[in-house]
Amino acid sequence: MERRSFLKKAGAGIAVGAAAGMAACGKSEQTAAPATTPAAPAVHTGLPAVQWRMTSSFPKSIDTLYGSSELLANRLREITGGKFDIRIFPAGEIVPGLQALDAVQQGTVEMCHSCSYYYVGKDKAFAFGTAVPFGMNARQMDAWIIGGGGQDLLDEFYSNYNVYSFLGGNTGVQMGGWYRKEINRLEDIPGLKIRIAGIGGEILARMGAIPQQIAGTDIYPSLEKGTIDAAEWVAPYDDEKLGFYKVAPYYYSPGFWEPGPVVHFYVNKSEWDKLPAEYQAAFRAASREAHIQMTAMYDHKNPQALARLLSQGVKLRSFSPEIMKKAYDVSRELYNEEAARNPAWAKIYAEFEKYRKSQNAWFGVAEADFDRFMQSVR
Repeated sequence: MERRSFLKKAGAGIAVGAAAGMAACGKSEQTAAPATTPAAPAVHTGLPAVQWRMTSSFPKSIDTLYGSSELLANRLREITGGKFDIRIFPAGEIVPGLQALDAVQQGTVEMCHSCSYYYVGKDKAFAFGTAVPFGMNARQMDAWIIGGGGQDLLDEFYSNYNVYSFLGGNTGVQMGGWYRKEINRLEDIPGLKIRIAGIGGEILARMGAIPQQIAGTDIYPSLEKGTIDAAEWVAPYDDEKLGFYKVAPYYYSPGFWEPGPVVHFYVNKSEWDKLPAEYQAAFRAASREAHIQMTAMYDHKNPQALARLLSQGVKLRSFSPEIMKKAYDVSRELYNEEAARNPAWAKIYAEFEKYRKSQNAWFGVAEADFDRFMQSVR
């Protein structure tokens, strides 16, 4: 076989087979690669031209989430000299955002950018790919998926749905949402009409709340009219854009239902298997860069956004220990019930829980001690 030569492409920010440094996803955040960053190789021009379509579960306005798919596509074009081209479609242009995985599974599109817990209606085990309430934080999820066997467990589960998964971002722990009145005691939960979905909604329902599934564009008017009493979204940077603080001034933390939510690139199995090995390697590297960037950009943007919100009169609150403990206990009851009736959940949950406990034993030592000290002297 003729040996393929790789040409260096100036200005690229990653090397195939290794995760790269941060690159911003939008024009206002774009930064030049450091001079010491190795240039990425351009794939040999003899390789085929490949054109894919990616449907996103997110609108363009949620720029940090949506921007990860843009980074992936741009980086692949850079590495391959434009040979591997992915066109991105925001939520709703091809299919609704919550049907992105179905479109990949059925071969309507080659891939999507989505969160697995959107699909718990198919099987609750989908939650493990993104987040389960009182699960692991962003770094712990990375450790589990990359080093702790999580990817193998997810691959086995996703194989039933004709897709491969690749890390594609993490928002970090999210906020607990916006409330029209204070929620201080367990007695404040029954009857609370809150916009929340998935397993988090089930936990709050068992505590007496009334979960509502409402599209992002409909949350503000629902809060304003009093149709709902509260709504969770993401975190300060994204929440600020939707103006919830104008009608629901109490901003709670933490979002215990989303402690470290992972976003994934899902690829149709047959389409992935047809790719040349060089393109697969380029995709893995570019997706890992996009994954790392999302967390970094949220960590960069959220403090600034929170400061702006507080200057607008937002009242920052924490859920009380009794609310947190009750929600935790309810979550364990729900998980054990699911394990008794769902073999897929039981298999992943057993390994997930062992890893979570091990991670928290470690994080409770150096990490927690350092964080507590630094937060005490701010």
